[in-house]
Amino acid sequence: RKAPPGLEPGRRSPNSGRQRHSQQANERKIMAKTSPGEFIRQVRTETSKVVWPTREETIRTAIFVFIMMVILSLFFLGVDSLFGAIVSWLLTLA
Repeated sequence: RKAPPGLEPGRRSPNSGRQRHSQQANERKIMAKTSPGEFIRQVRTETSKVVWPTREETIRTAIFVFIMMVILSLFFLGVDSLFGAIVSWLLTLA
């Protein structure tokens, strides 16, 4: 097995101990089980941090989405009609 660049064969990296410890700590976190009660407390805590939009912001955003939907649908209708006309014209040439 080749040693990594900068290390002599048979010598360990100075960070290998820290990396192994960090990996073991991560494995312990993954294996730790959370009780249902603790899970619900964590969900409530995280939910309380959420900044919910006001009714006015929600209505304004919904109107904006509706307007953009209409504009884009008209754009794609035009592009589709144009390509359809081009294909029809090309088929008449054949």
